[in-house]
Amino acid sequence: MFSFHGRRRVVFLLAVLLPGFLLAEDVVTVAVATNFAKAAAEISAAFTQQSKVSVRLSQGSTGKLYAQVINGAPFDIFMSADSERPHLLEQAGHIETGRRKTYAIGRLVLWSRDEKLRNKDCHEVLVKGEYDRLALANPKTAPYGAAAREFLETAGLWESASRRAVFGENIGQTLQFVATGNATLGFVALSQTVDPNLPPPSCAWPVPVSSYGSLEQQAVLLKRASGNSDARRFFEFLSSPIAHEIISQQGYEVSK
Repeated sequence: MFSFHGRRRVVFLLAVLLPGFLLAEDVVTVAVATNFAKAAAEISAAFTQQSKVSVRLSQGSTGKLYAQVINGAPFDIFMSADSERPHLLEQAGHIETGRRKTYAIGRLVLWSRDEKLRNKDCHEVLVKGEYDRLALANPKTAPYGAAAREFLETAGLWESASRRAVFGENIGQTLQFVATGNATLGFVALSQTVDPNLPPPSCAWPVPVSSYGSLEQQAVLLKRASGNSDARRFFEFLSSPIAHEIISQQGYEVSK
């Protein structure tokens, strides 16, 4: 048995360590699609300032994050770049009932940093095939890549473009391919192009929204967070005026 003094030391250690353990649990874990990572970081900072609750972000392609979720990854919230996978999670019973909502609507842009295309029409260059490499996100795992492929197929350009395509693991890597000159042209998210740190393009063309399916981005509150009141608060915060302002500033449409 512990001596009296021994028990006092144990009680003292618990008193010192327990607040740290409580703080360690006071975190909301969010899986977020790469295209929305910057906006999510700003929203998280605003939420933390208001609530004093930390948010841990894990970014990646929607397809890969979805696979992690269904395999039991420890996320509280999943912010997808599409509506399909959140719907599938709801059907499979992975989310809290009624906790699926659209938080943003994205836009696709054809973009280039190639000086040879300075003051040229990006769309015309694409149609005429006057490029070496075309970058797009992997259509199998990234909604923006799927939207780019849909546009190319609708325009009758997929067969020729696919032979010169370079596929990014996600939309962030796709932008890197174009920004560094490893691809002449690339399909990127409009939200990426509003970053003031991004060098100005040589040409840019907003892809008509009628030529690809809606890039409606949905978030879900996962069942593992059913007892996490902080996760619920963050999920609701995504619909707050503060979050909406950040989302709009980042180049997205806000879901009404």
